Amino acid sequence: MKNLANKKILFIICGGIAAYKSLELIRLFRKNKAEIRTILTKSAKKFVTPLSVASLSQGKVYEDLFSIENELEMDHIALSRWADVIIVAPVTANTISKLATGNAEDLASTVILASNKQVYLAPAMNVRMWEHQSTQKNLKLLKSYGYKIIGPEIGDMACGEYGEGKMSEPLSIYNEIQNFLLEKIKNNKLKALVTAGPTNEYIDPVRFITNKSSGKQGYEIAKSLHKRGFDTTLISGPTSLKIHEEIKLIQVETAEEMFKATQKNLPTDIALFAAAVGDFKVSLKQKEKIKKLDNFTLKLEKNVDILSYVSNHNSMRPKIVVGFAAETANIEVNAVKKLKNKNCDWIIANDVSKNETGFNSENNEVMIFYKNRNIEKERLSLKKKSEISEEIVDRLVAQLN
Repeated sequence: MKNLANKKILFIICGGIAAYKSLELIRLFRKNKAEIRTILTKSAKKFVTPLSVASLSQGKVYEDLFSIENELEMDHIALSRWADVIIVAPVTANTISKLATGNAEDLASTVILASNKQVYLAPAMNVRMWEHQSTQKNLKLLKSYGYKIIGPEIGDMACGEYGEGKMSEPLSIYNEIQNFLLEKIKNNKLKALVTAGPTNEYIDPVRFITNKSSGKQGYEIAKSLHKRGFDTTLISGPTSLKIHEEIKLIQVETAEEMFKATQKNLPTDIALFAAAVGDFKVSLKQKEKIKKLDNFTLKLEKNVDILSYVSNHNSMRPKIVVGFAAETANIEVNAVKKLKNKNCDWIIANDVSKNETGFNSENNEVMIFYKNRNIEKERLSLKKKSEISEEIVDRLVAQLN
């Protein structure tokens, strides 16, 4: 076990017989110098006492959303920001349902809903409750939101039945959280650059050439990188999307502005170019609005190729350069060609002609094409863009290590 000094952990204990295991989990984290604060739900207090939790954690125990004392010391919003990671162990079917539907009726659910930190859930319930389609539907939804699920295990239960639903052992949970925190510490030394969204290439002061990119996939990738500890910069074209305040956001409009912003933010360890940068710009932008004419010829010229510039910039080249290919036909042929021509390390390609994976969709399905890897390509099946982002970042971290 490695030292977790200065790591802040917010424990949430829900009401279930497995709550006693959380005391051992708290002990393991305190033994390795982590700072702990705990929220007990109303039903959790029927299984473990605030005094026992406070004694083991040597930290504050919170119980009530509307406690004047607690709000004066640290309100529920500040508490959600304080933690490096949130662990809900055990998490019951009831709490899973609350989180899936955005219900914030108590302190525990309110803090989680207000948090932008990684949340781990360690389920514990009867096997039939675990297998019920509503529980599985809720878990699938929470996974798409970025929650991590640990367990449950198969075994004998307190109710006398046997099956899947036992809370994972404290040491197993500890090891997974420790790995996450240590990886985050390691990644804190690394910088990541992400571009996202469309660009606007002006014809005159009121008209411009653009594309249908929403920026959603790029924004989700930036969130995933930040969550894993990377010092993340997001260069975004015009979108209505919001991003965590901890992520450095640089807003641009044209391809030239995006290029200059990219140059200023090199060097970096990894760079992902998810923006749909306009290939062309108007040769001569008109200073006044163009009046309606019977015929009008628009002369275009090539924009700077940001991906190619970064991939071939020997002194400032990131360790991993990832390009994106939004295609409507011949996806694999075009992606492989782009991988070679741009000299990048990965190309992530998707079919934007499909409604379920198009620019404004919440879902995506991609193919990753690799250079100098044991595998040449890999498919990430259809799922929410937030989940696709987590899988992409998993692979980036593995390659960096």
